[in-house]
Amino acid sequence: MRVAQVPKQNAPFELVERPMPEPGPREVRIKVEACGVCHSDSFTVEGTFPGVHYPAVPGHEIAGRIDAVGQDVTTWRVGQRVGVGWFGGNCGVCPRCRRGDFISCRNLKVPGVHYDGGYAEYMVAPIEALASIPDELDAAAAAPLLCAGITTFNALRNSGARAGDLVAILGIGGLGHLGVQFAAKMGFHTVAIARGKDKEKLALELGAHRYLDSETQDVAKELMALGGAKVVLATVTSGKAMTPLIDGLAVDGTLVVVGASPEPIEVIPFHILGERRGVRGWPSGTSADSEDTLRFSVLTGVEAMIETYPLAKTAEAYARMMSGKARFRVVLAP
Repeated sequence: MRVAQVPKQNAPFELVERPMPEPGPREVRIKVEACGVCHSDSFTVEGTFPGVHYPAVPGHEIAGRIDAVGQDVTTWRVGQRVGVGWFGGNCGVCPRCRRGDFISCRNLKVPGVHYDGGYAEYMVAPIEALASIPDELDAAAAAPLLCAGITTFNALRNSGARAGDLVAILGIGGLGHLGVQFAAKMGFHTVAIARGKDKEKLALELGAHRYLDSETQDVAKELMALGGAKVVLATVTSGKAMTPLIDGLAVDGTLVVVGASPEPIEVIPFHILGERRGVRGWPSGTSADSEDTLRFSVLTGVEAMIETYPLAKTAEAYARMMSGKARFRVVLAP
């Protein structure tokens, strides 16, 4: 089988032949039909995430079909459509797992980091990582929903916002363009926030009820004029861009961070005390959460905007994603 691997830290991708992997106990082999190229794949390429071993095959937005099953697999069958996202398995014995918080497992496994991911024709995954894919979604459409989709969907549905509440989405990129759709479909008064007027038309087409240009408008002031945001979902990778939005939160409002930024968010205690404002992060979600995301997307028509590349052009696809010029998700179709 062919895989696109990184032979060592920060090395170029190479397309190589490898033996077909065999699933072990409680594992399945998946024939990969599509794999999203996520910005987090840079953790593997650059070696910045603990547990990466080279040569490494990235990819944690995997959609395909079960090709073979290992021992003790009783609830999954050959030919079944499945996906694997950031949640690639949990230990089951750490303090977080014992409380049922599997996504916070101390020994969490991530496909493409702790074992070979979806930049390949086949890959092996543990059964706890598997999510069933609805027939209405083709593989390329499903793949980005297994990371970018679940990240925004799960954060919003656990944010405390209720239908009719003002919810702002900061950023209209790979995460944000899905966040706007999910927020609108969940019944929130959805405000999209990004830099420049050029993104306004798309934001409104995605379902936003209003668009704010952070380059020309005082976004916090505009949000407060609307009564303040119950939730601001920050999908950008800039702490500097997130900071001003705290002042646009309503009483008991929350800045929910899903964009991984190396920059700090500056919080002035005086600005959060009286209004009981908060800042929190939200991780992706488990395989069951992925299934919820996929079903909701089918039910409401939420779709990722994608560009597809063959496996042979993995280096080009990865560069396209890293350039920030893709609209909005890049998908490999082996």
